[in-house]
Amino acid sequence: MFGKKTQPAIKSLIAQGTRIEGHVNFADGMRIDGEVAGDVRALTASPSLLVVSETAHITGALVADHIIINGKVDGPVKASELLELQPKAQIVGDVQYKALEMHQGAMITGQLQPMGQESSEKPVLKLAANNA
Repeated sequence: MFGKKTQPAIKSLIAQGTRIEGHVNFADGMRIDGEVAGDVRALTASPSLLVVSETAHITGALVADHIIINGKVDGPVKASELLELQPKAQIVGDVQYKALEMHQGAMITGQLQPMGQESSEKPVLKLAANNA
């Protein structure tokens, strides 16, 4: 479903050992390996990809088209296309998504809210197979 679209290139990096205090706005793709105390939002003009690695910790809201999380997020998450939760993902906050892929081990403390669905339609939910 989403594999046909070309992913935006990751042009920005917040490296491990770096801490940013304040809101971050980005275009195209961004990877976070460090800490952010503030909201991380994609600019709406173009498709966006946000990767939150296993070493990342974000305290604030995340907003992007495609979000991949394998770290810790304390705040709401809004993925207007696809949200991928890797095995070490930990989210404390409400989650909005159009499609969700969740691996075994990922944890959410908050409400799951599908976006853009008619009340009679079921949201797209993909369960990742355990490849162990």
